[in-house]
Amino acid sequence: MTVTRQGTVWDGLVGQRHAVDALRRAAGGHGMTHSWLFTGPPGSGRSNAAIAFAAALECDQTGTDRAGCGECHECHTALAGSHADVSVIRTEKLSIGVDEVRDLVRRAALAPVGRRWQVLVVEDADRLTDAACNALLKAIEEPTDRTVWMLCAPTVEDVLPTIRSRCRLVTLSTPTTDDVAAFLTRVDGVADGLASYAARASQGHIGRARALARDEGTRNRRREVVSIPARLTSLGACMTAAANLAEVTKEEADLITGELDAREKADLDSSYGVVERGRRPREYAPALSSLEKGQKTRAKRRHLDVVDRGLMDLVSVYRDAIALALGAPGRLVNEEIRGDIDQLVRGSTPELNLRRIAWIFEAREQMLEFNVPVALALESMMVALRVPDRSVR
Repeated sequence: MTVTRQGTVWDGLVGQRHAVDALRRAAGGHGMTHSWLFTGPPGSGRSNAAIAFAAALECDQTGTDRAGCGECHECHTALAGSHADVSVIRTEKLSIGVDEVRDLVRRAALAPVGRRWQVLVVEDADRLTDAACNALLKAIEEPTDRTVWMLCAPTVEDVLPTIRSRCRLVTLSTPTTDDVAAFLTRVDGVADGLASYAARASQGHIGRARALARDEGTRNRRREVVSIPARLTSLGACMTAAANLAEVTKEEADLITGELDAREKADLDSSYGVVERGRRPREYAPALSSLEKGQKTRAKRRHLDVVDRGLMDLVSVYRDAIALALGAPGRLVNEEIRGDIDQLVRGSTPELNLRRIAWIFEAREQMLEFNVPVALALESMMVALRVPDRSVR
């Protein structure tokens, strides 16, 4: 989040007035507790809300109506990720393991450096392993007087009942298109037309909206994805679409992770003196192996994340077709390809397009939950999207 152009720490939470009101009151001393669970759909700003709340708790104005002023040193460092008493655990892996949580629990037992709170934010708490959850449970059950835990997950069901029952729930919602467009214009200076497109195309996902507004390459990749349904006219076209989607998403994921991988490798070489001394000490090989294993896991997750985003873009096309066929009010998500959507409406029924959405979610589950190779899952999905009924296959 950017404070310099927004004012208070709360202004970056788009369309979350009720949640902000509750957090602001808690930061002011009304309804404060030691453990919080932030839930909401992807892009709603779960982690941003938690970090903004952490900044408000550390703010020089805490205890007043101006808690979270966004102007003091405490607010700035908390938002920037450099505050000594605000720790954020996030992972690029498929899960958060017990060792990471145990380290966080040890940190939670320490007294804060400053005079306020020790705040520990766990992003993607739904990725905690069972062992990690067990390690976390006792710390949440018996926190120290000046420790605050903040967990972030898509839904309450994604967190163990024993943990969520000990947390105060903060529920965030998907921001409206108008809210997102206004945010892009106000904070990033995006032109109205582009802001409107990015807000609709992102379907309320703030991070995605900003990427679409800022980067032409991101917009072009999305246009390629949403044009797929109109091209699924033969078995060959289905196989080609699947291969292209797998390749494009892999390239995008590699662009994201490649620079970080290289930087981590350079840091490892430097720490073991490989660059200066020109030789590899005995301890270097296992450290390199561990690094490469972690990078491979991160690359896999990143690829799945990018594919998942593409699948949601596909869903938006079939959703538009259903809305258009039924005469639902409001603008289409993909207004720019209304011609393709008209073609879908003429060649199908709302019921068929609803089944197509279900098949997309089935492919999503195969990849994310059952580890089916991306290319295989996409090929099966594309063929399903083409045929009018599964009995034909």
